[in-house]
Amino acid sequence: MAKYPLISLRVVLGPETLLGSGKADLLAGIAETGSIAAASRRMGMSYKRAWYLIDTLNGNFREPLVISAKGGRAGGGAVLTDTGRTVLELYRRVQRDAAMAVQADLRELAALAVETPS
Repeated sequence: MAKYPLISLRVVLGPETLLGSGKADLLAGIAETGSIAAASRRMGMSYKRAWYLIDTLNGNFREPLVISAKGGRAGGGAVLTDTGRTVLELYRRVQRDAAMAVQADLRELAALAVETPS
């Protein structure tokens, strides 16, 4: 459950290199499940969309963030590379630090907002 108020953070590293909470959540899901399919299902995202995002991420960094193996008898799977783990850790740190930095202002904004039912 989301705790309000909150901020949404998108890091723009270049014209085509964007990293936000959706891509970070997908990377975290792959790290936790070992599967692009399982991570996408968990997020309610199509497998095709997840593959597109992974392909985009892999193309926008110097090294791939995710390596996958095709399914079959031995099964498939996906893992984050060292670079993938580092990118995810850095994004989460920036996300956490940004949220802490604006905490007081968010509370002030929330006090001015109309309350909505949960």
